[in-house]
Amino acid sequence: MDTENFNEHLSKAEQQSAEELQNFPQEIENLKIQLTEAETNIAKLKDQLLRKAAEFENYKRRIEEDKSQIIKYAKERSLFDLLPIVDDVTRSLQAGKEHTNFDTFYAGIELIFNKLNKLLDANGVTSFDSVGNEFDVEFHDVLLSVPRNDVAHHTIVEEVMKGYMLHDKVLRHSKVIVAENAKATAEQSLENISMENIV
Repeated sequence: MDTENFNEHLSKAEQQSAEELQNFPQEIENLKIQLTEAETNIAKLKDQLLRKAAEFENYKRRIEEDKSQIIKYAKERSLFDLLPIVDDVTRSLQAGKEHTNFDTFYAGIELIFNKLNKLLDANGVTSFDSVGNEFDVEFHDVLLSVPRNDVAHHTIVEEVMKGYMLHDKVLRHSKVIVAENAKATAEQSLENISMENIV
């Protein structure tokens, strides 16, 4: 490469560098504009995010308040429906003081009882029978066991307090008295002793 060619390339390179230097302030200005736009967008997005977070917190608070109100007043309809029965009992008790006719008083109480059972049934509450059935921990609480040889061991012989279901769930266990068969109790004791010896 000769000197003339070299000088020509050097001259072009200097010219190109000079042009780039002239454009450099414009490029810096363009980058500053882009940076400002990006910062503005970030600020807008951050503001939107904070607003959405605040809206969500308010939504959660409202849901919790609504939930607590629903729980607080969930029994309102059932209790409202129970008030006429309370009124009937009050009237019956008042009538019982004023009149000595037991048959009329009993008939009034029976009407109230039927009204109460209809209210329970309308709300999915039903009683279940226990006497004659085998004891089941899912439905019964044993209050007492009595020696009986005329029925099978753990057969319910008396119901002290009726059990109730709410739809398919036990609302209240039946309080029962069960038969304890002396022979079955002795066999169970022997079985327990045998198991202890094995272990």
